[in-house]
Amino acid sequence: MDKEPRIKNKIESPRKTKTGEPASADKKATAGKEEKAKKETDIQEVVNHYFFTKGLTLEDVKENAKKQKIIYSRFTRPAKELIELAGSTKKAKQAISIIAEWANSRNLDYTIETVFKKWLELGRLKPKEVVKKPYYQNQPMVWSATKKKWYVIDDGGEWLEYAGKDSEIEWRIEHKK
Repeated sequence: MDKEPRIKNKIESPRKTKTGEPASADKKATAGKEEKAKKETDIQEVVNHYFFTKGLTLEDVKENAKKQKIIYSRFTRPAKELIELAGSTKKAKQAISIIAEWANSRNLDYTIETVFKKWLELGRLKPKEVVKKPYYQNQPMVWSATKKKWYVIDDGGEWLEYAGKDSEIEWRIEHKK
């Protein structure tokens, strides 16, 4: 007696999901949705970084969006294009930070589109140098290199020789024009 198990040649039909589609298509759809959700979070990350460079917190953005002061969706398309241009979310955020620092040092406004306009110049964009100017009792001072002395300029425009200590000089930060 031959007791070998009999194998039936059964052709299995593909397993179907609740929607009636084959299971493999469902996996692809799920993977596509997960990928889309990941891209959306990347876009949100870039848009949120842009608002952070503008000095807004996430709560401020949400509150302003509810009051329709900020239209969040207006920034999503440029953010998506910036991610594609930069190649990654990290590089896109770095580019926004460079533009933010450059624009803020010059008292300029900027948007995500500014990054596109300045893309080729990103490596050369530097913030404006900060210049510290000396003052003594709210009067500007000047250093004379020839005489190697400090002079205080009074309200009448006269140069008065400074006889005080260097520690009494007040240094104020002013942006270079």
